[in-house]
Amino acid sequence: MNDIEKLTRVEAEVNKVIKGKEQVVNKVLAAVIAGGHILMEDIPGVGKTTLATTFAKTLSLDYKRVQFTPDVLPSDILGFSMYNSGTKEFEFREGAVFCNLFLADEINRTSPKTQSALLEVMEEGNATVDGVTRKLPDPFIVIATENPYGSSGTQMLPESQLDRFMVCLSMGYPAHSDAVEILKGNALNPLQHVQPVITLEELRELREKSNNLFVRDEIFEYIVNLVEETRRNEMFSMGASPRGTIALLRMAKACAVIQNRDYVIAEDVQSVVPDVLGHRVKLGQKARAQGMNMQAALRNLIVTVKAPRN
Repeated sequence: MNDIEKLTRVEAEVNKVIKGKEQVVNKVLAAVIAGGHILMEDIPGVGKTTLATTFAKTLSLDYKRVQFTPDVLPSDILGFSMYNSGTKEFEFREGAVFCNLFLADEINRTSPKTQSALLEVMEEGNATVDGVTRKLPDPFIVIATENPYGSSGTQMLPESQLDRFMVCLSMGYPAHSDAVEILKGNALNPLQHVQPVITLEELRELREKSNNLFVRDEIFEYIVNLVEETRRNEMFSMGASPRGTIALLRMAKACAVIQNRDYVIAEDVQSVVPDVLGHRVKLGQKARAQGMNMQAALRNLIVTVKAPRN
C-alpha cells in the first residue's frame, strides 16, 4: 500500500467504531502525523476515550491511560525511585507516560501540581525524576480529555499547558442516524474488531515526510499574518504565541500529506485555524458585545487576512 491508501484505511478503521465524526477523526490523524498533542474538550459520554483507544490500536501504539482525579500525584505520571533492600540500591519505576500514547482522562479534574508534571514531557519528550532525565518512547503522543469549564470538580488549565496542545477538538453529540448505529453496534464491542493498519516505523516515516514537505514563502507569510492579526485585532484580548505559528504550519503540512499533496496550500492552513488557535486566544470585549463565540471570531479572522493564491 502507498501512504494515501494506508491513511485512508486508518480513518476507515477508526470510523467503524466512531460513528459520524469523520472530520474529527481526520483532524486527530493530522495531529498525530504532525507530531502534536491533542486536547478533546466535551461533555462526558460522547466517545472521547473510545476515539483515543481506537487510534492507539489502529496505529500500533503502546498506550496507557490515567483517570485524573484530585489525588493523582506527579509520581503516578512520571515514575519514582524505590529502595531495593536486596540490591541496597534505588530502582526507578516508570510512570504512566512511558508509552507511545498517553491518555490523560479528565485532565482538568486533577491538581495544578500534577498537571504541571506533563509540561516537560509534552514539550521535550523527556521525564525528569530525582534529577535524572529519561527519554520517552518515540513517537510520544498525549491525548487529553477534559470536561467543559464549570462542570463539577473541574478547574481551568493554565495557558502554558493549553499552548502545548497542538489542537483542541470537540466531538459533540451524534446525529440521530449515527446514534442509532451506535446502539446497534454496542452489543458487539466494536473495539475488539479494530485491526492495526500501520506500524510504528511507518508512522515515523509519515512524520518525516510531513516535516520535509515543501512550503512556499507566501504560505509562511500567510501563517505569520494570521497569528499576528490575533494580537492586534480587537476581537481578541489575547493573541496566539509563536508556538501557535509552528503548530499551524505543522498541521497544514499534515493535512497536505493526508490529501496526497507534496506541497501546502492556503486551504490547508484555513482548515485547521479553529482547531489550532481556538484554545490559544481569548475573545475580546468587542467580540462579546457583538455576540460572537470563538468559532465565529476565528472565521472572521480567516476572512480578514488575505490569503495567497494557490
